[in-house]
Amino acid sequence: MTETQELDLKSGEHRAGPTILRRPRRKPLRKDIQALRAVAVGLVVLNHLWPNRATGGYVGVDIFFVISGFLITSHLAKELTSTSGLAIARFYARRIKRLLPAAFLVLILGSVAVAVWVPYSEWTRTAREVMMSALYVGNWSLAAQSVDYSALTNNATIAQHYWSLSVEEQFYLLWPLVLLGLYKLGQRWSSPRTVLLAGVALAALASLAYSVYFTAVAPNPAYFVTPVRVWEFAAGAIVALLAAKISLSRFWAMVAAAAGWLAVAVAAISFNQDTQFPGWAALLPVLGTVAVIVAGIGMANAPFSRVLAVRPVQLMGNISYSIYLWHWPMIVVAPYLLGSELNSWHKLGIILVCIPLAWLTKVLVEDQGKSWKMLGKVPRSTFGAMIVGMMVLALVSGGLAWGGHMQEAQAEAVQSAEYGGPCHGPAALTAKKACPDPLGPAAVTVMADANKYYAGAHECAVDPTRNPPGVGAVAVCDYSDGDADATTVWLTGDSHAEQWKLPLLDLARKNHWKLTYSLVGGCPIGDVTLDSFEGKKNPSASAACRTAGQSIAAMIEHDRPDKVFYSTFARQELLEDGSGRSQQVQYSEGLAAFWQRWADAGSTVYVLADPPLNGLVRDSKCVAMNPNEPLECAVDRSTAQPVDPLLGAVAAMANPHVRLIDLTDHFCDTLRCYGVVGNVAVYYDANHLNGVFSKLMAPFIERKL
Repeated sequence: MTETQELDLKSGEHRAGPTILRRPRRKPLRKDIQALRAVAVGLVVLNHLWPNRATGGYVGVDIFFVISGFLITSHLAKELTSTSGLAIARFYARRIKRLLPAAFLVLILGSVAVAVWVPYSEWTRTAREVMMSALYVGNWSLAAQSVDYSALTNNATIAQHYWSLSVEEQFYLLWPLVLLGLYKLGQRWSSPRTVLLAGVALAALASLAYSVYFTAVAPNPAYFVTPVRVWEFAAGAIVALLAAKISLSRFWAMVAAAAGWLAVAVAAISFNQDTQFPGWAALLPVLGTVAVIVAGIGMANAPFSRVLAVRPVQLMGNISYSIYLWHWPMIVVAPYLLGSELNSWHKLGIILVCIPLAWLTKVLVEDQGKSWKMLGKVPRSTFGAMIVGMMVLALVSGGLAWGGHMQEAQAEAVQSAEYGGPCHGPAALTAKKACPDPLGPAAVTVMADANKYYAGAHECAVDPTRNPPGVGAVAVCDYSDGDADATTVWLTGDSHAEQWKLPLLDLARKNHWKLTYSLVGGCPIGDVTLDSFEGKKNPSASAACRTAGQSIAAMIEHDRPDKVFYSTFARQELLEDGSGRSQQVQYSEGLAAFWQRWADAGSTVYVLADPPLNGLVRDSKCVAMNPNEPLECAVDRSTAQPVDPLLGAVAAMANPHVRLIDLTDHFCDTLRCYGVVGNVAVYYDANHLNGVFSKLMAPFIERKL
């Protein structure tokens, strides 16, 4: 893309004419960088398809960030030194033409695929994330969801992988302005290149320091937010700014390249979900990528070019952007299209379909899109085309969201019509008279807002006077009608206690209780030390959990309620107090410490045994994918209901004021546990109850009191 030159007849000098977006002369692509792209996208795809095998494949994203920082800064620095300025509008227009046509195409076609094959409960959230991605703020949306416990079990949408593209676009938006500002500042001091390098280095160090800090204190949002990733782009930028001074001998170039590729390989193989990432750990793949890029500077043939330059590797590098765009929507939609969880053959099929599809997108959209007339020849026209594209996506997303709301309203009406009866829901397996079809298809198999286990009631309000350390909120649901002698009740625990909130609210309403609850997701409320939740360690979360537990225990002891209901996902909340004792012993002693305090204060403690497992023993989408064959989702009782530490903790206390409520027989018969009981889907997501099914448990809980 160039500026036209016009002769100024008055001065006899050439002056710049209108900015016309033309194709620049292409330099040969560095084969080592294309190979890095191929490896990066390969690692990401393998990690998404086989997360338990390619455990560190997510470092492919970091490779892309370093490459982007190097290439973009190389281009901008060259323009700065040759013109003392930047045609920023032209730069943005090039980015739009390069990236948006393919990105928007995948979002539009992906949204159509969702409407055709994916359950309507996913439509509204998909529409929201598609628009967040189109606006390139998807990473911030995911960061917010990562600290919302109720969102952690959401299924991934087709746009989730756009978070990294959002980070890149935010970098592209700000980086030219940063470099231009540094360059102009340097001109005042007669050393623009020195100021450029110093400014970029300071930005890299500041971002790395923040990355280390934020990853330690908030690892979930840290993965997505832009400031944590800036240093990775800056690492590539520093190489670009120093490129003119880099000159390695062939031997040292080989050493640097070998070390770089080895670092990337070690990160990809050794990192996993327990690695605190990005933080310090990201230095390994980032510096490895830097070493490979440095090794190829000034080389006619980069080190290991015989391997890196082979056509399949170069092809993968050339189409890596389109592979990245297409692979994730295919992974998300395929299980619904196939009606089953993906096996290895399905995953290989996705790869075999994705590669030619990516090649077609590269040839017909990425390459041709740069010269499409509809995208304009001047930046203003290109920006206008971008706005039109966003409007089209807004219409598609709006239609998807509207369709989802309509379907949810119809399902809610069906559920209301079916509600109740001796053979409806959990009653079906324990009815005195045998039900005709206790394990038949559910009337509604798609879980939507009407099925939320964490729904509240308008009578409940947060108590503003209670904000002890570590506790997010204390809510009070007062159905006592002002009766000073009304029964007082507390509910506490994690989200597996929260899934019993709806039936307890019904009982509170019926019996005029005053119900108070405070819940902490992923946290066993007890005198215990949490080591990991669902296999993930988070020291800061563990410390916060302990603080919250002590605060809640003190509040309940102070309130002296008549009843305390307690539950927690003990089978996936592993403890470690350093004693080497078993999980059961640690739970028995740690929970008894709190339960005894509450019992001594005059409360009866009711421990709600955890329901049978769902996502750990079957595909969490099994019922939705087998609406007419719910028995496909049946699991052996011994598998679905392994030993629950809560049962052992209650038994070990042998205290008449600490009682167990075990409702397993409403989920299972003597042999198997089910995904549908009494024509009602049992589960809302991978490990929580369908709110409708949970509400139907109210009479069975009441019988145990």
